Amino acid sequence: MGKKHGHGHGKKHDRPRPDGGRTSRDGELLDPDSTGPVERLKFTQYRRLIEPLQAELVAMQEWVKTSGAKVCILFEGRDTAGKGGVIKAITERVSPRVFRVIALPAPTDREKSQMYIQRYIPHLPASGEVVVFDRSWYNRAGVERVMGFCAEDQAVQFLETVPEVERAIVESGVILLKYWLEVSEEEQTRRLQSRIDDPRKVWKLSDLDLASYSRWYDYSRARDDMFRHTDTGWAPWFLVNTDDKKRGRLNVISHLLDQVPYEPLERRKVRLPDRQPAGDYVPPRQPLHWIPTPF
Repeated sequence: MGKKHGHGHGKKHDRPRPDGGRTSRDGELLDPDSTGPVERLKFTQYRRLIEPLQAELVAMQEWVKTSGAKVCILFEGRDTAGKGGVIKAITERVSPRVFRVIALPAPTDREKSQMYIQRYIPHLPASGEVVVFDRSWYNRAGVERVMGFCAEDQAVQFLETVPEVERAIVESGVILLKYWLEVSEEEQTRRLQSRIDDPRKVWKLSDLDLASYSRWYDYSRARDDMFRHTDTGWAPWFLVNTDDKKRGRLNVISHLLDQVPYEPLERRKVRLPDRQPAGDYVPPRQPLHWIPTPF
């Protein structure tokens, strides 16, 4: 497809599938192809590796605009797994008019009376758009089910019906990508503790995070049941280990680029035009309020 990173991810014969993993005693999914812990990436390494990937995201964006493709990407995962950081890495160099990030608030009373997935449908991509869901309709299979925000029969009904809804989405021409970010129990504890100790991060710590922390195995069971019902041939789950957030971001972007059949467009040649002459322009004479410059 003319792509430059050449990692070879995304081929159907070697896609990692959730049911191909093994589950450790602590409820964490383990990649059977993993070689074990690796050294965490340093920031300078990360910036060197992510810049060409972000350039490819821009190329993908231009193809999406030109071809009229529709791409929908959703992120789910454990608390603290780094969904926000992954989404920021994907979107920080592209146009918000093409890449739309959707993070819905709690449903209104009217929305609670609707079919569950109904409030998500209007946000699906139109031609020439990439929509990124920061959490999605799978709230029902995860936090709502575990924390008792919905009845058990509602969660079961959701799991039974959502594969056919996703089939209809895919058959309408949407490229639907579902990512689950997995973090170890020890790393989750470390990250939550850092939120408690760091005044820059304390806003990230909610009462729900604290309540959820004690229910690790309930979340593991809910996750496993979600995979059993909704990991389908037309909308598979792709798993990402994010104990090293930087590596996780790189791996997601690399994989994402291989799932979208974009062709890099030829770059047009651009030359800055000459500036107009000053003519009768006179700088303002009134005092202007420049801010202090302590840096």
